[in-house]
Amino acid sequence: MKKNKKTLSPRQLYLRKIKLDKSKIVIIQIAVLVAFVGLWELSTFLGWVDSFFVSSPSRIIKTFADLWKQDIMKHIGITLLECVLGFLISTVVGVIVAIVLWWSETFRRVAEPYLVVLNALPKIALGPVIIIWAGANMNAIIMMTFLICIIVTIMSVLNGFMSCDKGKIFLLESMGATKFQILTKLILPYSVPNFISVLKINVGLSWVGTIMGEYLVSGAGLGYLIIYGGQVFKLDLVMASTVILCLLAALMYFSVCLCEKLIARRRRTSK
Repeated sequence: MKKNKKTLSPRQLYLRKIKLDKSKIVIIQIAVLVAFVGLWELSTFLGWVDSFFVSSPSRIIKTFADLWKQDIMKHIGITLLECVLGFLISTVVGVIVAIVLWWSETFRRVAEPYLVVLNALPKIALGPVIIIWAGANMNAIIMMTFLICIIVTIMSVLNGFMSCDKGKIFLLESMGATKFQILTKLILPYSVPNFISVLKINVGLSWVGTIMGEYLVSGAGLGYLIIYGGQVFKLDLVMASTVILCLLAALMYFSVCLCEKLIARRRRTSK
């Protein structure tokens, strides 16, 4: 006799549907990428576009192979170090400043218009000043990354703090909770999803700041290779460096996503 198939519960069906939807999205994303790369290669091979101006996937792979035999890992390491340091410093300092602004309403009201103005200021305009302050070295690049990320971090984290349920805050205050207890027991746990979103935003901003800084002062790094390739009309070098940047940025982004999943799993198991 044939065994009856096990009937799935509504929850199991829902989880299976979510898993299938995620798989479908990933497959579509991969298909779009493959189609784009294939069309790019085909258009240059058939002469629809000039490969001198847009390069091609095959030429980029060849360029990357040539760079691998030289010192590409040195350039990748320098750029990655600058980006990660700027990312971490701006995130830590931004969270600390956001906590101070949340703690003191007077300080927050005084600082708010300055934060808005600084956020609107084009940071590239501060390039000469940064070079004078930090010197034409890695410190200037890290400072550029820091300045691009810091204001967005402060404002985003602070908005997350301020969006916390006021009723819960009043409840804790009525029970005699101190401001530090409210911060650690309510505000920070409540703001974890917002904090993860800030990290995702800072991944992109930190790479923008790093490459912008390398455009100004660097003698090594992927930004330097892009500038050098543009100056000597080596578009293959420019595109290969850009592709490497995209891969590194994706790696940082997926690292943040992995942290998000681990935190979510830990919060579920702790309930």
